[in-house]
Amino acid sequence: MSLIVKICGLSTRETLDVALDAGADMVGFVFFPPSPRHLGLETARDLGGHAKRRALKVALTVDADDTTLANIVEALQPDILQLHGDETVVRVREIKQKFALPVMKAIAVATSADLAALPGYAGVADRILFDARAPKEATRPGGLGAVFDWHVLENLDLKIPFMVSGGLHAGNVAEASRVTGAGGVDVSSGVERTPGQKDPEMIRAFIRAARATEELMVR
Repeated sequence: MSLIVKICGLSTRETLDVALDAGADMVGFVFFPPSPRHLGLETARDLGGHAKRRALKVALTVDADDTTLANIVEALQPDILQLHGDETVVRVREIKQKFALPVMKAIAVATSADLAALPGYAGVADRILFDARAPKEATRPGGLGAVFDWHVLENLDLKIPFMVSGGLHAGNVAEASRVTGAGGVDVSSGVERTPGQKDPEMIRAFIRAARATEELMVR
């Protein structure tokens, strides 16, 4: 089975083209003002049209209301909605029904106790993304470049696809994939020079490393 590679937080045509040309399966766009990767709607419209159908377009939002989501959907025309906030199971179901799009729910992980809510989300979402839990002092969700204990996900019996994120880069993506058994990997800060500034060669290196991992899995 092919490993799905997602490059998230893209914000320019140049880096989007690099990700697409290198073979990314998913390209992620962030709609959350506190993030250095946040996109305005017109930029999203431009990048969404530029991507065409070369990869699945993912819109990352954080506890967004229906109006915000509707504006994002109209501008980007995403293939998947990534919910990266404190959305409840009920809210995930509402969004999926209202917008008729596949939904990926992010779950913050530090210990096995953080998996307690997983069955509920797995019952409504189309895909789960496991990310590192943000530090208490953080102003936005996500691992912010931190790695969580991948062994928490060992032997996970999940009926829907799942991906792993949080502190991934070209040097550790193989180990993350091996330990977790995840069907996909997601990177953002691990391919950046500075927060929000993607590095073309780091993107290429990450995708190369992920594909090499895939080849080892096939063997």
